[in-house]
Amino acid sequence: MARDDNRRGRDETPEFADRLVAINRVSKTVKGGKRFGFAALVVVGDQKGRVGFGKGKAKEVPEAIRKATEQAKRQMIRVPLREGRTLHHDMEGRHGAGKVIMRTAPQGTGIIAGGPMRAVFEMLGVQDVVAKSNGSQNPYNMIRATMDGLAKESSPRMVAQRRGKKVADILPKEDGSKSKGEQAPVAQEA
Repeated sequence: MARDDNRRGRDETPEFADRLVAINRVSKTVKGGKRFGFAALVVVGDQKGRVGFGKGKAKEVPEAIRKATEQAKRQMIRVPLREGRTLHHDMEGRHGAGKVIMRTAPQGTGIIAGGPMRAVFEMLGVQDVVAKSNGSQNPYNMIRATMDGLAKESSPRMVAQRRGKKVADILPKEDGSKSKGEQAPVAQEA
């Protein structure tokens, strides 16, 4: 009984924001005419590095949106963000004929992305990103391609852990010292 109370309390807290990306009216032709239904595509995120998408179908729009939102909450992924505002590195994502390119951006750039990709970045909590989509403009394929690219995102901590090193060993030195390939210019005497 106590577990149900905890679960109910957890569901009532509005920790996730959701965005309706697409709603589509579909019809089925039957003997007596046409039966109409609705398909909804929803993106859900906590705006702190977690995002998911879902699709739902029903006879009524609100029910389709509810189903899509529930599916999106079940399929969330965690994406590491640099400084909590942008991506760690540039990446590409693909799904079907849809291809997306996502690039990290300096502070103040904003979200430069179109349609469904913008919804994913807003729900993820990214504030600065430049993105381009090529190929399929189908919102389902664009979102899946974006999620494919975001799933490939890795932070310096994750890379260091995979290599068995420390984070400081894999990041470039920023102390102003020259690396092996660069040498200080030699002053010429006149």
